[in-house]
Amino acid sequence: MADWIPLTASIVVGVVFLVAGASKIAAGAEWPVQARGLGAPSITIPLVPWVEIAIGAVLVVQVARQPAALAATAMLVVFSVLILMQLAQGRHPPCACFGAWSAKPLGARHVARNVALIALSVLALF
Repeated sequence: MADWIPLTASIVVGVVFLVAGASKIAAGAEWPVQARGLGAPSITIPLVPWVEIAIGAVLVVQVARQPAALAATAMLVVFSVLILMQLAQGRHPPCACFGAWSAKPLGARHVARNVALIALSVLALF
């Protein structure tokens, strides 16, 4: 595989994680409410934005790309499971993915986006 493919995948996922984490922090008290509505465990809610920012920074800077890509993949899988659980129950709460920027109800597009990001984060492992 060409070296630029995992590098580019890492940077793309890293930027998405940085924006997602920062937008959750910028949303203030609104994001935790949205996250609870998605079924996120309460204990994890305050940590998620900071973990996203940390993973995103590592992926962009390329300091420890493989562990960060593995962590990003795991987070994206967990987020996808939460989304699929909501959709399976016929619930469409607002997406809390990007804080106040993402108030659209959950749908198939969120699953598709996460599948694409999972594919990129897996590519970043190489």
